[in-house]
Amino acid sequence: MNKPNRRLEGKIALITGAGSGIGEACMTLFAREGATVVGCGRRIEPLECVVDTVKKEGGSGQIYQADLAQNQDAVNVVQRMKMEFGGIDILIHSAGVGMSWAAVSEGSMNDIAATPHDKWQEVMQINLEAYYSICNAALPMMLERGGGNIVAVSSVGGLKGSPSAHTYAAAKAAVVNLTQSMAITYGSQGLRANCVCPGLIDTPMVENIVDAMGGDEEFLTSMSPMQRLGTAMEVAYGCLYLASDESSYCNGVILPIDGGATAR
Repeated sequence: MNKPNRRLEGKIALITGAGSGIGEACMTLFAREGATVVGCGRRIEPLECVVDTVKKEGGSGQIYQADLAQNQDAVNVVQRMKMEFGGIDILIHSAGVGMSWAAVSEGSMNDIAATPHDKWQEVMQINLEAYYSICNAALPMMLERGGGNIVAVSSVGGLKGSPSAHTYAAAKAAVVNLTQSMAITYGSQGLRANCVCPGLIDTPMVENIVDAMGGDEEFLTSMSPMQRLGTAMEVAYGCLYLASDESSYCNGVILPIDGGATAR
């Protein structure tokens, strides 16, 4: 395995939503940087593929199947982490759904007037309740160990208004605010909480946006001054920085990784 800097040597990292996209990129990158990575997600097959890649590259990894929108699953994950690894040093929360969820759950990414109540609850459960559940379960143990790092993956959709996907935008905005609130409350106890806000990233989550535009990726990339989609690994490097000692005075940071889109 390539060992560039080993910035996370000896750390135990729990990465949610690890089966694809940004979570998958964090799994491979953090393992290369020396962390023991534990990935969790709802579907076991993609998790198995990711951890196989980690181990083939010489890294150390484990996976747990869990639906963090269910509070007890989050509690079980944290209890297993304590039993098998002694605790958690880094929590990367990447689990969630985006625009592509509309293809699975019709009406879930509508504007608020066209969003049925059950779809509001559904998206909030996945994108916000899961973050509450894992933080609520993990924080006492992390604080008992002297702190650690939490990095949430929110979205530029949580920073500004959106013409659609109102539930998604509201949930991601809440993730931003909760992250900053934890930073204020627990910063003096050795715990840092930061947040990355990706723009349009080339992951399965944005595939249906491209489809909705008739496959016009050129239009989508025009939304970024860099004229392209970002990559999951580019976001993972942002997470790595915030999770490492290199960012030791970063707390409550909200980092857009969007090619400059929010600078407009």
